[in-house]
Amino acid sequence: MLKGIDPLITPDLLKVLAEMGHDDAILLADANFTAMRLAAGKPVLQLPGVGMQRAVQAVASLLPLAADVDSPVAFMQVSGTTAPYRSALQREVLDLLQPSLLPGQSPEPIERFAFYERVSGVYAIVLTGELQPFGNFILRKGVIGENIRP
Repeated sequence: MLKGIDPLITPDLLKVLAEMGHDDAILLADANFTAMRLAAGKPVLQLPGVGMQRAVQAVASLLPLAADVDSPVAFMQVSGTTAPYRSALQREVLDLLQPSLLPGQSPEPIERFAFYERVSGVYAIVLTGELQPFGNFILRKGVIGENIRP
């Protein structure tokens, strides 16, 4: 056990988050997501029985969101809906992440099949126990550091 680290963060998840570099992304997926097929050699970590909101809270406590993109957070749009529709789960998770977004940044809804394509570029997948369909979120990592010295 380490001080200051959410106990939900497993040693493997901590390692993956630490290995990720600037602009790498991690997918937090619901229990129905086709993680093993889409992972294609990427790490797949499991948080069975853990809901999405709790998983995002734990990961976001350590992962800085990218400041140099318009949408450091993406989510799978519910099929048959159009933006700005968001399910209750999506609203809850996005509300949780809102304080980490900079002015001008907003979450990006992505159509289901386009979302699957986006997953090909993520660093790792965290498969949660979330049972709500379309409960899938991609978080893009930013940097921690000082301002650039002139």
